[in-house]
Amino acid sequence: MDNRIKETFVKYIKPYKKQAILSILSNVFFALFSTLAFIVFIPLLEILFKEEKRHSVIKPVWTGISHIKQFLNAYLDYYWVNYINNHGFVGALTAIMVLIIVIILLKNVFNYLALYFMTFLRNGILKDMRNDMYEKIISLPISFYSEKRKGDVITRMTSDVVEVQWASLIILEIIVREPLTILFSVITMLFLNFKLTLFIFVFTPIAGFLISLIGKQLRKDSHTVQRYVSIFLSHIEETLTGLKIIKGFNAEKLFTDKFKRMTYNIFKANNRLVNRQNLAHPVSEFLGVLVIVVILWFGGSMVLHKELKPAVFLTFIALAYNILTPAKSIARAGYTIRKGMASVERIFNILDAKNPLVDKPDAIRKQSFDKAIDFDHVNFRYEEVNVLKDVSFKINKGETLALVGQSGSGKTTIANLLMRFYDVNEGAIKIDGIDIRDMTKKSLRSLMGLVTQDSILFNDTVRNNIALAKPKATMDEVIQAAKIANAHNFIMELPKGYDTNIGDSGNRLSGGQKQRLNIARAILKNPPVMILDEATSALDTESEKLVQDALDKLMNNRTSVVIAHRLSTIKNADKIIVMHKGEIVEIGTHKELMQHEGVYHNLIMLQSFA
Repeated sequence: MDNRIKETFVKYIKPYKKQAILSILSNVFFALFSTLAFIVFIPLLEILFKEEKRHSVIKPVWTGISHIKQFLNAYLDYYWVNYINNHGFVGALTAIMVLIIVIILLKNVFNYLALYFMTFLRNGILKDMRNDMYEKIISLPISFYSEKRKGDVITRMTSDVVEVQWASLIILEIIVREPLTILFSVITMLFLNFKLTLFIFVFTPIAGFLISLIGKQLRKDSHTVQRYVSIFLSHIEETLTGLKIIKGFNAEKLFTDKFKRMTYNIFKANNRLVNRQNLAHPVSEFLGVLVIVVILWFGGSMVLHKELKPAVFLTFIALAYNILTPAKSIARAGYTIRKGMASVERIFNILDAKNPLVDKPDAIRKQSFDKAIDFDHVNFRYEEVNVLKDVSFKINKGETLALVGQSGSGKTTIANLLMRFYDVNEGAIKIDGIDIRDMTKKSLRSLMGLVTQDSILFNDTVRNNIALAKPKATMDEVIQAAKIANAHNFIMELPKGYDTNIGDSGNRLSGGQKQRLNIARAILKNPPVMILDEATSALDTESEKLVQDALDKLMNNRTSVVIAHRLSTIKNADKIIVMHKGEIVEIGTHKELMQHEGVYHNLIMLQSFA
């Protein structure tokens, strides 16, 4: 059993140790009564075979632990003969039937109780594991997901977690129920006949070894299936996101063919995996019957030579089968654990992922923005590609800084670094003279509001989307923020006003409406620093005027960083920085830069003629 499975099992079962203990105890009694159910058949078979009844048996005397087997055999024989003498064969048969019913009833009661407590374990582990996965997904930096497909992350959080859950719970059966069933059966068999028991255990390990050979490739096959399913889910997510483009470019066949290739790969991989699992049952069944046949031959010879009573021999065969059944369960559990191991690896790739953006132990909780933001010789790169090169500038409190330049010049990267979605490679970003890496991320981001080009909304009500940063905001506060953002009027025209659900990504609203809700959200947060990342670039003229008016209100009396696509919107900025290939090429006011007739002047001229 892999250490990772053990660690996972211990960690997630700990909160449910009470249910675990009760489940284990129930399994202990289940295994005990499963064995007793076979033992009581010995006197039953003796009655049915009408073996010779003795009129009197001397009560045995205890002579020490070394003769315990002989003592127990003699005492049971003494008790049973006297019972038959006193109640007759019919009375003894009735007593045996009642005893069998009681034992079977207790066996099934404890089986139900074991499953009952196991239900809390199973669902609790699933809940806790998904919670841990989600917390980790939320905490990891944005850079982590530039390397992962969304579908892959979703697969790890759904099907992979279920695989690990089952693998963990099957361990409980492997270490409790099935071994105890085997143990109790073996002890009973040794008690009944040592020679026949020894013979059985020469052949059983051979059968077990042959069964185990089947599952060697299961872990690899399972990993392949999960990888294909991840790609499959990512393709579905991309298809739904880009459906307009697919239809607009008549690319339905291209995407359908790609999808069919994916489903064919899953089809082949699943066939290999399931057929390997399916092979386990017939092989184990055949080997089990083979072992029973060998026992019948060897034990039958002992019966014919009067070395073994027929009733004991038949009970022995039943006990041998009682060993084979849990042995096959353990073998099947091995397959499940191998599948779980593939899932464990994938899950721990996320759970063990190192977060480079963790708060320092003595991180400062910055409560206010008082003076200035400084970019001090900042260098930043994605992998090996330099995105920002020796960038330095200062934003004083209350100023509006505009960042302009061609796509890919590093404007959005500056905003991402300021929000500490990434960390700089060299240099520092300081707020009021304090490096932002020395602050807690929560306190840093509480000082800032963000309005992006892509209007990011959630499948929830208008009110909850606006109140995202301030969940306890009153209705009056939400309405006031919406009014400042020029959103109140259109919200009131929605079917349920502020309680209207806006659908996935706010798709029930227009682009301008979604952006005004984003602005209302930022207004309600009321941060001292506002970051506007091309907030009007994707809007039509009418919507842009409404949104720009809302933005002007939002930036009033705040420190603002504006990433501008339409340069006409940033003429009144206190400072304009012109970026080119990750470097600052010009800096100044609109008037100063126009007089300079450099890169900024050319950009203005190009847009004027556009």
